[in-house]
Amino acid sequence: MIPQTPTTPLPFSAIDAEDIAALDDSTAPTTPDGSSSFSPNLRPQDDAGYLNVSSLSTAIAATAPTVRNICCIGAGFVGGPTAAVIALHNPHIRVTVVDKDENRIRRWNSKHPPIYEPGLHDILRIVRDGSGPSATNDELTKPGGLDGVFPREAVSSGNYGEGRHARVQTKSDVARQPNLVFTTDLAKCVSEADVILIAVNTPTKTRGNGAGSATDMAAFEAVTALVARHASPGAIIVEKSTVPCRTAQLVQSMLALYRPGVQFQVLSNPEFLAAGTAINDLLHADRILIGSSNTAAGHKAAAALASVYASWIPPARIITTNLFSSELAKLVANSMLAQRISSINSIAAVCDATGADVDEVARAVGADPRIGGKFLKAGIGFGGSCLKKDVLSLVYLAETLVLPEVARYWLAVVEMNEFARSRLVSRVLRCLNNTLAGKKVTVLGFAFKKDTNDTRESPALDIIRALEKEGPDTIAVYDPVCTPTQMAEQIGRFAGSHVLRANGGPVVVHSDVYSACQGSDAVLITTEFDEFKNGPVEADGVAGGLEANPSQISTSDADDHLSSLNPVPPCDEDCPECQAEDSSAVTGTDGGVGNGADGRDKARVDWTRIYYDMKQPHWILDGRGILDIARMEKIGFRVESIGRPSGQLAKSSPPGNSWC
Repeated sequence: MIPQTPTTPLPFSAIDAEDIAALDDSTAPTTPDGSSSFSPNLRPQDDAGYLNVSSLSTAIAATAPTVRNICCIGAGFVGGPTAAVIALHNPHIRVTVVDKDENRIRRWNSKHPPIYEPGLHDILRIVRDGSGPSATNDELTKPGGLDGVFPREAVSSGNYGEGRHARVQTKSDVARQPNLVFTTDLAKCVSEADVILIAVNTPTKTRGNGAGSATDMAAFEAVTALVARHASPGAIIVEKSTVPCRTAQLVQSMLALYRPGVQFQVLSNPEFLAAGTAINDLLHADRILIGSSNTAAGHKAAAALASVYASWIPPARIITTNLFSSELAKLVANSMLAQRISSINSIAAVCDATGADVDEVARAVGADPRIGGKFLKAGIGFGGSCLKKDVLSLVYLAETLVLPEVARYWLAVVEMNEFARSRLVSRVLRCLNNTLAGKKVTVLGFAFKKDTNDTRESPALDIIRALEKEGPDTIAVYDPVCTPTQMAEQIGRFAGSHVLRANGGPVVVHSDVYSACQGSDAVLITTEFDEFKNGPVEADGVAGGLEANPSQISTSDADDHLSSLNPVPPCDEDCPECQAEDSSAVTGTDGGVGNGADGRDKARVDWTRIYYDMKQPHWILDGRGILDIARMEKIGFRVESIGRPSGQLAKSSPPGNSWC
């Protein structure tokens, strides 16, 4: 059963002045000094009248309207995981995810979710399907796993988000009711909601004014218009998408245009998720940022949204600002992360020209506590839907504010990222005598980063397109998570369908890493999947040599936790994902993300086997710096790794000749 939807709108217009005064009496919230989200400029100041949440539990209990129904518009990489975790920690709230894509919603309602995120499958099973009563049991969860997130009777540790052991107790007479729903009925979903999260895609414009840097707000604007028509009076409308600064003003104007005289509250609540670790980022968020208008009603709405997160996020990590500060903070956060990546990649080019080792340089520089060691891994640059887009959005903002120096500064971050990718292609040509004619090149990794099937702005796409222009016989592509169908569709859309072997082109997608590498003249590593590493198994401290994923639990633990779950909804007879799995079973290949489970086989590649199946001189180009060069050279490979000198080339080539 689904929790009943409230029929009475939240009374935001009737705000008790004493309630707001009680909020203003509390001290200003901060995140812990030295944490990644600590900034004195983000602290709500008492004299500015912003919401104070350092005593959040008390303040919320006294003033926040009760949230019973949340609608999330957009069932993508942000909306789906966010809604699932909110539903998990708020079993009394009905969370509905709506999307116009019927196929995407069908997959969310099946055992084949459209996105891959470690830990997501188990949470979906709980909140979407529910569970029956189970025997009383005390269980000790593993550190870094789904600690205390299962909605049991009690969690005694109280260490929310710290990755420590948490003892949870279940009772035989308690059953978990499903409270997460996926639907295409936007009007109904919006009209019933107390809180409406807008989590639609906001890509970079490709045409018209601002093309190449401005944010394309078409989808966001269309959804806002629909929300304005259907939302109940007093609803809280939340910007979850990454949007340009001052978008809240646009939302407020549209609401006033479509529903004059009706009171709504607009909040900014940007996400800070990383693909591949999104569930862990949600469960153990280092900060929750909420921007609101500096009014009593705005404070009340912010407190209502904060109460949803406060069910599992420590109050000190909930930061409140004004609307525009929240919008801008998201752009700045991603831009600074992108800046660090481009910075270390620029140093990698210097290392290649001098014989220095970029890993050693990064380790020495990162030891400075003012700098830190994160995002100092050299490679072929950043990808994904956020970093490049948000840097370009900041560039466009600076240009419109007539700040050309600021715009040029941030544009250089993107230019350096493109330079990092082009260097890998140039090196492939140099290693293969400046021609790919009649040769086979293998690309390992198609997603833009490990443990995700998100391919947006993937460096592999640019590299494949650049390689295809050199006229190779074959470009083989393999990814441990992305399915061959997904890869072929994305490559055809990005580089043109003519590049696929089915249409006479050189690109062949594989579901098996060994067939992809067989007969190859060079193998390129373009995504840092653990499967591609070759370090000593025992050094990782985990059976099989793989690092433990903090968002996953082992199969045996999953069986213990999930044994009382209700059955998975059955698929239709013509389910394309089931048909793909059946085909994989016949051919002996991996069905990829279509199998609907988190626990994919993460066995490492047998590089010795690949060596004997490749052509001489066995070139490996490590675009992510994940290989142990000495161990690969001991097998017989010739290895090139960005910013890291190989033993063979160090002996045979003077500095400056390693990388183009």
